Amino acid sequence: MVTFEEAHAAFIQDHLNRRIGERRSRLERGHGHGEILFAENIWWPLKGNFDDLHPEYEVLDWRGRPYFADYVFDPRLSRLLIEIKGFGEHVTNMDRKKYCNELNRETFLAGMRFQVISFAYDDVAHRPETCIYLLRMVLSRFESANKQVERIFFADQEIIRYATFLARPIRPVDIAKYFTINHRTAVGHLKRLCQKGWLKPIHRGTGQRILYYELTRQGMDSGLV
Repeated sequence: MVTFEEAHAAFIQDHLNRRIGERRSRLERGHGHGEILFAENIWWPLKGNFDDLHPEYEVLDWRGRPYFADYVFDPRLSRLLIEIKGFGEHVTNMDRKKYCNELNRETFLAGMRFQVISFAYDDVAHRPETCIYLLRMVLSRFESANKQVERIFFADQEIIRYATFLARPIRPVDIAKYFTINHRTAVGHLKRLCQKGWLKPIHRGTGQRILYYELTRQGMDSGLV
């Protein structure tokens, strides 16, 4: 069985191998005791792996300056940003300007569709069960949302593949039969792909009734086929 030490070392090395310049340097010097303690006491007991977790993840603040979050989970879908905050650094040693900058940064990140959650170092070190309980609550919401996103992604992928297989314009009835869904849901899938530019509707004469949906060049080149 893989130990935490082995998994964590492989996790960090994998990210080091994929980074260059300041991003690599930041990981080498910025992934410190608090971040490792979070990984060991909170994330590893809760998840048992480091899949989709990114240490020292670079984002830009509202001034366009680089900022390195302690962790970001699944930035492609979840965009959950995790910080471990020590009392001294973030409370006793913080002046008014730093305080304003931190609040502005968190507001900006929220505007960029990140959800920022923070854990106190003392809780990570001495009360990890509380952190695990709270993080589980947050992740349960993100993971259920991710499953819906993944279902839509794979449905789109399969529709494009099926349209390519048919080698003719696709109809809602084709999708309804193929996926065993009702006509309205099938039309919804096809309209979503039209909004993406992967399909285009074909109308009857001068009317507004759509009979077929044709695969576009963008759909063919989308990487889904």
